[in-house]
Order: sequence, then C-alpha cells, then structure tokens
Amino acid sequence: MASNADFVQYIADQCSGAGEIVTKKMFGDYGVYCNGKIFGLICDDRLYIKPTEAGRALLRTVDLQPPYDGAKPYFYIPDVDDRDHLSALVRETCQALPEPKPKKKK
Repeated sequence: MASNADFVQYIADQCSGAGEIVTKKMFGDYGVYCNGKIFGLICDDRLYIKPTEAGRALLRTVDLQPPYDGAKPYFYIPDVDDRDHLSALVRETCQALPEPKPKKKK
C-alpha cells in the first residue's frame, strides 16, 4: 500500500521547523530529506526515522521496526502531531547523520 500524498505533505509540514524538508517518491513510498540529508522514510502512511543516539535520547518510546520487508530497523514514530517535538527530533537526527556523499558525474 502506497502512502497518501496528503499524509506525506502533513509530515513535511510537521518537520519544517528543522529546516528545508523535501520528500521524494521512492519505490512507491517516500524518502524524507532535511537540508539535503535523508533522515527518514514514509511507508504505508507511517513515519520512520533513521536511528541515532541523539534521536533515541529525544524519543518518548523507542520502537524499532523495519519500514518494509528486508529493511534495517528505523525508529517508528506513531505520534506525528507534536510539531515542536518532531522538528527537534529531525534536527538532532540530522546533526548526528553523516554528510551525504557527493554524486559522481556521469
């Protein structure tokens, strides 16, 4: 089941306090980026954030789940309605993630 475009936009809006949020359609679901860095996935209308120690410290409940079959576990974020908390979680997660590798020129 693919994610609803309205839900994807809602997540982008909720995370926008962390920086420039962009969603990209990937394999029927969405990757979520903040300031050019991928930090999460939206699969089947559920938000998953890459696990980091900084993110773990901010979570109210740690729930690691794979977003799709065969994926590594991500933090599943059931409460997406607290905009300030979600933005803080995204901001801290992105600071802990490595910079994206530059794309090779073709």
